[in-house]
Amino acid sequence: MATYFDPKSWSPLWAVDFGKRLFEQSWLEQWISYTTAWVDPVADLGAGTVTALMPDVLLTVLSEGILSRFGGQEVTATLLGHDLTATLEVLKVRRRGAHFQTKTVLTDLHWDKHPIREMTVIAHGVRLIPGVPTKVRTAQLDIEGTVSTAALVDWLNEQQLDWKLSLAPDGLIRAVHRQRRITAITDAWVRENMLTLDVRRAGWFGVPIPRRMRTVRPIELPELLNNARVVHAVREGELVRFRVELPEGSGSFDLAQMRAAIGAGTTLSVF
Repeated sequence: MATYFDPKSWSPLWAVDFGKRLFEQSWLEQWISYTTAWVDPVADLGAGTVTALMPDVLLTVLSEGILSRFGGQEVTATLLGHDLTATLEVLKVRRRGAHFQTKTVLTDLHWDKHPIREMTVIAHGVRLIPGVPTKVRTAQLDIEGTVSTAALVDWLNEQQLDWKLSLAPDGLIRAVHRQRRITAITDAWVRENMLTLDVRRAGWFGVPIPRRMRTVRPIELPELLNNARVVHAVREGELVRFRVELPEGSGSFDLAQMRAAIGAGTTLSVF
């Protein structure tokens, strides 16, 4: 039976001291020894004070291990079936009441080959559930980032919208309606998962369209991964700054694979 840690019996000083002792010498070997029960399918993960405190220890060791091994370097990962490559800049874990909050900052990110300049991910209400595999649950994910306008246009064109988009020489967005053959020069932004096009100029087969006829209804974006919602995306020159929210979600990982990946510097997997 899986159990959560008991927040009343947890001490920040105890966790910090334990983490320091693990990393003083051969932290990986000590971690392997300490976490044997986690990778034993028949281990009783529901008994004893130490087991109740294991999520605190494991999150401390995982975050410190990943940051020590990959901090400032390129990291590759498989996250919920998607390939991710990025430079890891920050990885922090903080207690928030009975659960945790994590903050991750990535740069030069490629998500399924889509480039993102920078991304900050804050996970709220993080819970770790012992078992094989180990499960992790979050109450919400807040994602903020910066992407080039060109990269965002490429992604939008993959969503099979009515408009085919490209970059105009002046930095605005050129939109061509796939059926009506209307061409427009626009600015664009996203609010609450709705794409709005501000039409500056428009024509139909070379004939200018009057301003009063240029209004384009906001376009609802297709459903994103795990019911994610684009809160806003605003263009600033050649860049677009965005914020995405994901509702409660869960994943799992193989502790042995994670441990080996940290030691060898190979791909991390969360599925």
